[in-house]
Amino acid sequence: MRAPVNLLLASSNRGKLAEYAELAAGSRVVVASLAGIDALPQFDEDAPTFAENAAGKALHYSRLSQSPHDPGPLLFADDSGLVVPAWGGAPGVQSSRYAGHGASDSERVAKLLREMDGRRGEERRARFVCVLALARAGRTVAVFSAAMEGTLLDSPRGANGFGYDPIFFYPPLGKTTAEISRAEKNQISHRGRAFRKLLAFLDRRP
Repeated sequence: MRAPVNLLLASSNRGKLAEYAELAAGSRVVVASLAGIDALPQFDEDAPTFAENAAGKALHYSRLSQSPHDPGPLLFADDSGLVVPAWGGAPGVQSSRYAGHGASDSERVAKLLREMDGRRGEERRARFVCVLALARAGRTVAVFSAAMEGTLLDSPRGANGFGYDPIFFYPPLGKTTAEISRAEKNQISHRGRAFRKLLAFLDRRP
């Protein structure tokens, strides 16, 4: 039996950690948060793309977690968000800050719904995007990405999930991503698809 792979998430977001931990269940990968991340110098996610932010964040925290005699842990970071083509790709990389720093999920959803008022049909098409970057000792190991296509509703539905889930309608299931179980969401979500690519990559390593 091969040894387990300890993988640290460069985030203090409990929702993301729970999703990734569940996605890793049954594999040899064990996911945990990077200890003390909130006390470390923060990485400014100000790049124009998800990939640059994810890679930059992974490199930043992998450097901070190494020492002169220890390369540090295998670490991954993600940048994910909602892209609305008819709105110029917004909120995009600003998804978590769309209504300002410190705004709640409901405030971000409310702002987007105001911006989308009057838009119909194809104009309400949207996708969730996730990019994962794997790093160690200040070096990028691999980058993975995935997307989930859907449309935006006029009002929130469902109590599960977080972020923009209550207004993101997934046609194949006829529900929003806040109306499905976490197990269902893990199978179809942008994060689930990207993370399974990461798991497959790690499974090929000795």
